[in-house]
Amino acid sequence: MKAPVRWLKPPLLRPRDTVHIVAPAGPFDPPTFEVGLGVIAQRYSPVFQPDLYEAWRYLAGPDSRRAAELTRALTDSNARAIFCARGGYGVMRLLPSLPLTDMVPTAFVGFSDLTALHLPLQGLGRVTIHGPVVTHLGKQPPEVQEYLFRLLESPEPPPALEGKASYVPGVVEGPLLGGNLSVLSRLLGTPYMPPLDGAILLLEDVGEAPYRIDRIWTHLRLAGVFDKVRGLVLGDFTDCEQKNAPYSAEEVLRSLAEETGLPCAAGFPIGHGIPNYPVALGTQVRLDAGVARLTFLEGAVQA
Repeated sequence: MKAPVRWLKPPLLRPRDTVHIVAPAGPFDPPTFEVGLGVIAQRYSPVFQPDLYEAWRYLAGPDSRRAAELTRALTDSNARAIFCARGGYGVMRLLPSLPLTDMVPTAFVGFSDLTALHLPLQGLGRVTIHGPVVTHLGKQPPEVQEYLFRLLESPEPPPALEGKASYVPGVVEGPLLGGNLSVLSRLLGTPYMPPLDGAILLLEDVGEAPYRIDRIWTHLRLAGVFDKVRGLVLGDFTDCEQKNAPYSAEEVLRSLAEETGLPCAAGFPIGHGIPNYPVALGTQVRLDAGVARLTFLEGAVQA
């Protein structure tokens, strides 16, 4: 893939706009899903297929069901957004069969395993929203829900986000790209990995022990990722501690970040924790790693 010449933003949403709900990855807990669906329904008009609730092994139904559902959502010009029921695993399996180049201007919202769809869309110059899935949305505090609605409905830059720690000071600007660390690493060497040259790389993860984080991170280093990007934004690394270890995941991440020499700040409220603030991938940002602040230089949608 070549780096996008121009990033395409989806049109802004308005209350009661039609939005798709899809389950392209793992099966989900219906009661938790219903809570998140209620949050969306208070604002927009969600539609979904009757077979959304299917489950097959560790997937939300067979590949054929999930691919057809996602294709319908990606190409529906009557809808303004796509919300994903849950992450888990499964999106990578669908990539060869999806009409990504035929996607209508639509806001795509999700995180975790949905990184496997964010990345190829970034390669096509699409701005997408790294934000709560439906089963996660109902658990978020009202300020995160309102932040998401503002991001989707206003072309203005959203408020800056603050991290908790500065690993390597420095100020850099570039497009915010990335997502889940382990999923991103699985797309290296495939045609679905976007160019990362000049990017500010967002990374987060869940359930990965420190040695596994080191292994995945080292894979990125050996593949030249850190030679291309300008800075690192580290979100939540949830449930990543190793029992009885004399070191923490935070200590390992700090050491790995310092080895790159790139401006890096950590502890941003982005990822599998609560709160999980949505951010627009593909938009220009400024990272002031010395004070752990991420400033958005543009909005996620166009008027």
